[in-house]
Amino acid sequence: MFKNNRSGFYEIEHTADWALKVWAPSAGDLLVQAARGMYTLMGITLKPGEREWREVAISATDLESLLVIFLSELLYLLELDRLGFDQFEVDIKEMDLNAHLVGAPVLTQSKEIKAVTYHNLKITEKVDGLEVTIVFDV
Repeated sequence: MFKNNRSGFYEIEHTADWALKVWAPSAGDLLVQAARGMYTLMGITLKPGEREWREVAISATDLESLLVIFLSELLYLLELDRLGFDQFEVDIKEMDLNAHLVGAPVLTQSKEIKAVTYHNLKITEKVDGLEVTIVFDV
C-alpha cells in the first residue's frame, strides 16, 4: 500500500457507519492523514481569506486513544466554532500530543460525523509505517 504514496487515506465500505483506511510513515503523520480523511468524508470546504489557529494538547495511554481523542477534538472545534483545519504541525512524545492547527471557518459541509469510535480500532506497524482503519458514527 505504501509503495506509491507514503501517506494517505481512502474510504472503505462499512455496513451502517463510515470507515477510513489511513496510512503514514509516522504516528504524527497518521493523525494528520486521519484528520484530512475525516474532513473529506464530511465534505468540508473552508472559507478563503483570513486564517485562524488553535493549539491542542492531549495525553493518552496508547496511540489508538490519542487518535480518537485528537479527531474528537477536531469535531468539537467544528461544532463549537465552525472551524476546520488544513495545516497541521503535530508533535508526539511518549503519549503526549501537541499540535498547532491552522484553518478557517467552514464554508460548506455536506455530511455530519457524530463521533469517532473505537470499533475494531488497532494501529498496526507495516514495513513502511503505520496503518489503521477508523470507523465513524454518523
